[in-house]
Amino acid sequence: MNRKIRITESEVVNQRTSVLWHLQEYGSISSWKAIQEYGATRLGAIICNLRKEGYPITTIYVTSKNRFGKTTRFAEYTYIRPNKH
Repeated sequence: MNRKIRITESEVVNQRTSVLWHLQEYGSISSWKAIQEYGATRLGAIICNLRKEGYPITTIYVTSKNRFGKTTRFAEYTYIRPNKH
């Protein structure tokens, strides 16, 4: 997915808010996307705090090749949307 994210400066309050918005808008986020879009280099800590606040976020581990051809694994965090009845 290579959609360009467009948010205004007034919508970016802080990294926590930006990451939460991204999760709710797009469903998932990786460390690289958090760094690129929001300058958030400690995504794991932000996710941990959001979980403590009660947000339903799961971790999916993705395996990929890095630029040197080595297999690497990274986390992608997924927001679980509450069921509306």
